[in-house]
Amino acid sequence: MDLGLAGRSCVVTGAGRGIGRATARLLCEAGAMVLLVARTADEIEAAAAECGRAGAAAHGRATHLAADVTGADAATAIVTEAEDRFGSLDAIVNAAGQSRVRDLDDIPEAAWYEAWELNVMAPMRLMREGIPRMADRGWGRVVNVCSSAGKRPSANMGEYSVAKAAELSLSRLYADRWAKSGVLVNAVCPGPVKSEMWMQPGGLLDQSVELRGEADRDAALESVASGRPIGRLAEVDEIASVIAFLCSERASYVAGAAWGADGGTVQVII
Repeated sequence: MDLGLAGRSCVVTGAGRGIGRATARLLCEAGAMVLLVARTADEIEAAAAECGRAGAAAHGRATHLAADVTGADAATAIVTEAEDRFGSLDAIVNAAGQSRVRDLDDIPEAAWYEAWELNVMAPMRLMREGIPRMADRGWGRVVNVCSSAGKRPSANMGEYSVAKAAELSLSRLYADRWAKSGVLVNAVCPGPVKSEMWMQPGGLLDQSVELRGEADRDAALESVASGRPIGRLAEVDEIASVIAFLCSERASYVAGAAWGADGGTVQVII
């Protein structure tokens, strides 16, 4: 299916790994021009090189910017970089995020503020900077990568759940504001995904082993997977495919959605 993304210019934050990196690769494969953004210079450079190779056949392009999206001036720098490289900005994917597993009473106050800056303020600033420019051209897409925890709070990821719920509300507010201008804002809500955030040593899976007293990583993985009706964790490309669709011409009548991509975890109809 042609997504109509050839020649479109996109920004993907959190693109050094995981869902962000997979999304950037799929956009490049669809012929888009993509600015990959992440904090770690070596990581984002390698990701951009991978995406550029993947998109070569479709004339997709990838470039990169090392930046901390929580910086007060980061949004201006990101949008300016995209427009300087590509001449315009058509789509934003806010995929930067992180979490950890711990008891609600063990969350330090600073962590609540950090979660808010990363999951609410950083996407808000990038939308505030980029959407009016899209609206001037009458076309745009924004996808905020939220979480099933934003719909149904996770007892062991308190600050993350609260921030993601706020990000869902933020997405809806911007969707309502800009839909008539041709800029469609949506959110995607994954559950657990086989990304570095979950699977790397010391990541959420290992933290779950420690907190829940599981026997080992395999037992913890089975426990997490059994909580999904589909019976397994998502692969990063499965989430990236939903995001790429929402960035595309094909999603021309989707606005304000909180698109569940959680294997059926959150059992609600709306």
